[in-house]
Amino acid sequence: MAALKFAGMDDTDSEDELPPGWEERSTKDGWVYYASHDEMKTQWEHPKTGKKKRCAGDLPYGWEQETDEKGQMIYVDHINKRTTYFDPRQAFTVEDVVLKPKRYDGNTAALEILQGRDFSDKVVLITGGNSGIGLETARSFALHGAHVILACRNLSRASKAASLIQQEWHKARVEAMMCDLASLRSVREFTESYKARKLPLHILVCNAAVCTQPWILTEDGLESTFQICHLGHFLLVQGLEDVLRRSAPARVVVVTSESHRFTDLLDSCAKVDLALLSPQKKEYWSMLAYNRAKLCNILFSNELHRRLSPHGVTANAVHPGNMMYTSIHRSWWLMTFLFSLARPFTKSMRECSSAAVAPARRRVDGCRRTLKAPRAQSNRARPPRCTVPWHRSWRG
Repeated sequence: MAALKFAGMDDTDSEDELPPGWEERSTKDGWVYYASHDEMKTQWEHPKTGKKKRCAGDLPYGWEQETDEKGQMIYVDHINKRTTYFDPRQAFTVEDVVLKPKRYDGNTAALEILQGRDFSDKVVLITGGNSGIGLETARSFALHGAHVILACRNLSRASKAASLIQQEWHKARVEAMMCDLASLRSVREFTESYKARKLPLHILVCNAAVCTQPWILTEDGLESTFQICHLGHFLLVQGLEDVLRRSAPARVVVVTSESHRFTDLLDSCAKVDLALLSPQKKEYWSMLAYNRAKLCNILFSNELHRRLSPHGVTANAVHPGNMMYTSIHRSWWLMTFLFSLARPFTKSMRECSSAAVAPARRRVDGCRRTLKAPRAQSNRARPPRCTVPWHRSWRG
């Protein structure tokens, strides 16, 4: 005690409180060190406890680390418009111990999945990124530094969505491009426009979809649900395949659904019946058409992974969740009414979008973990009912 009193350490209320003349600082990568102004020295160990510490996690939301004109690190709070030399994470330092990987569940939001990941050198393309899961996925990637491109049929709404993200963070790189999946001509024009820009493509999220809409033929003479949910994405990926290969490691994420389990593509002879994909009006049921398109997405994702994984391009099919509220059912008043009643018990978009960003987090950012051959991510890991080799229907 006499030694502590002589050192000026006996009158502190907490063992972590620094003695007079000492200051706590942090390095760029978050390690805490201690500076003594009296003795003009620095050390890693706490002068009282002898423990080493580091800043827990990443900078709080809205904060950014920069360097001033003198080369010193400063911390900018964009939300409250202030600047400080004090690392805000120092209020939550932890001892230097090995932390177990965080487990995610159905309540995990997309921003939590990507926390600590730097996507500043990545280009992300998202179809249907102006609303719902697509918008929240775009927001999450953009707020982590990625260059995000929204491929949407309504350019006005897509531009408005990009502006909303940029209002949240002025450095967000988000832009909109025209791509109507209901028109194969539009998809081809989009892929040519994209390749003309000489941009890489590290993550392609095939998210756009329609559901419960009446029987309509597209300008290509195909049933609209099948073309928008599957065939348009199929053509989009084929058109950008060479860009994905050049950008490896890259990933294609196909948003599908558990509802793929409630249909099949086989006829009575156990052969693929392609007529089921674009049925006539008298044989059309909107939910069944949606289920078949989502089954096609899973089969496509598996075959895409088989073909491109040797070239550094992996593919995953993801299921965003059973209980969620989006505007995808807006074409059918009954489904809209039922979802409105269930809305208090459904997932938010931020929770649903975590399924879309999780596969992209695992490989493209350099993490060592790899994924098995893709299938719909859900609580029940059963294979799809239709196990026919999808490459038989793949041309090119």
